[in-house]
Amino acid sequence: MLLIKNAATYSPAYLGVKDILIVNGKIVAIEDTLDLPDSLCKKWDAQGKIVTPGFIDQHIHITGAGGKHGFGSMTPEINCSDLVKVGSTTVVGLLGTDGATRSIKSLFAKTRALESEGLTAYMYTGFYGLEPTYITGSLQDDMMFIAPVLGCKVAISDIRSDYPTDLELVRLLRQIKVGGMLASKKGILHLHLGALTSKMDCLFRLVKDFEFPISAISPTHVGRTKALFEEAIKFAALGGSIDLTTGASKYTEPYMSVLYALEKGISLDQITFSSDGNAGLDKLDAQGNLIGFRRADFDQNYLQFKALVQQGGVPTEQALKVITSSPAKNLGLKNKGVIAVGADADFCCLDDDLVLQDVIAGGKLMMENEEVLVKGYFE
Repeated sequence: MLLIKNAATYSPAYLGVKDILIVNGKIVAIEDTLDLPDSLCKKWDAQGKIVTPGFIDQHIHITGAGGKHGFGSMTPEINCSDLVKVGSTTVVGLLGTDGATRSIKSLFAKTRALESEGLTAYMYTGFYGLEPTYITGSLQDDMMFIAPVLGCKVAISDIRSDYPTDLELVRLLRQIKVGGMLASKKGILHLHLGALTSKMDCLFRLVKDFEFPISAISPTHVGRTKALFEEAIKFAALGGSIDLTTGASKYTEPYMSVLYALEKGISLDQITFSSDGNAGLDKLDAQGNLIGFRRADFDQNYLQFKALVQQGGVPTEQALKVITSSPAKNLGLKNKGVIAVGADADFCCLDDDLVLQDVIAGGKLMMENEEVLVKGYFE
């Protein structure tokens, strides 16, 4: 058991200064004051810090990505401490363009490895293309029998995609929904959006012409261009969830895109941040010449949330939604993204300037006073 004392608790709605009792990685009580003998539980004093749900990154390359300039440009696997130090207690790993050297089985193995190191990790099956890149050989069976699989990824409106037809996408959605129903998962088709002029046309047709539930369709990289983001706002106005990439693929600062969406009447319950962390990016000189490679940042979800509050003037409890409750809702994770009795005991603790100080995952203290305490086995 762990008893957190004196926590300025954001659920993400502000609950006040509370004591939070954790048993076996779950929140079992939230009260103004909880007193238990030292012999029964460990106590940790939050000292009035802002305590939020653990951050969720729903699009991150945990096994590496890149490779568009040859094998030497491929990024390495992500480390547990990379995630801890930016507050990402829950991640969803996925493949990118490369479905050959980055295998779906290796992605599953890395997902389970992060779990064994103390974090919560899920994954999408599939990759950019339509080839059957699945663990079991079937998308529906992956949804049913592979616990960490939340959905399938595919690319559209991108020259690296397979240019899937509407009917091909609907058939993927059918497998996701049927497999998800049988496995008690929400099930989503996670769609990488490129910069082609077709933008989100096919997604509107899936909703209108095929009458597929919009909640099963999860477009990402919607802030790649201004024109694409205008399409995303229309998609959100129909009730869909839209995902802004913070570490790459953006026409402006993501927090500014959020402010624009709010002006257009879109709710923060429908907007999520994801990092695309560990994707391979070009390093250019002042003249635009390629001089090397770098990995997409892991910390931009947190930093863009911070900017949304400090530069954008959005209240903390509202801004938190884009990295806590909104991605949890999109993914169908009922025990994530909130501080509530029965929820998983994942927390981020920030000071009054929103500097991340401490991280707790599954009821275990992973970082304290900005020092990572729990690292991966080979770090």
